[in-house]
Amino acid sequence: MSSIDRCLAEAMSITGALGVTLVDWTGGLVLSAAGTGPDGDPAADAADAAELARVVMLRQAFADPGAGGSSAEDVIVTSASVYHLLRFVDTSFDGNLLIHLRLDRNTANLAMARIRLTAIIDRMVSTS
Repeated sequence: MSSIDRCLAEAMSITGALGVTLVDWTGGLVLSAAGTGPDGDPAADAADAAELARVVMLRQAFADPGAGGSSAEDVIVTSASVYHLLRFVDTSFDGNLLIHLRLDRNTANLAMARIRLTAIIDRMVSTS
């Protein structure tokens, strides 16, 4: 099992996880997915997540002026029944990757999910 597959499997063990997708946010391509996606289509999920990521990453309004204009770490979108956590993946190569974790709002703890997903991604990147 690759480190990416392990990462996604571990992300699915987060309480309330519905689905997780590794996305190239510049092109909207699904690199890997686990669990369920909206309407069962990981490609549509990736395209939508990538579009949101591009808006956040390519606009100065979302930069951190206190950190010299560094880009966002993650994006959180909430709806009546789902939390969407998009976490950008820092890699040693010039990749524009993100993990999109969908969580059941009734059972998930968003703060803990964010902490666990960050740790999972850090391990994935360090073993790649």
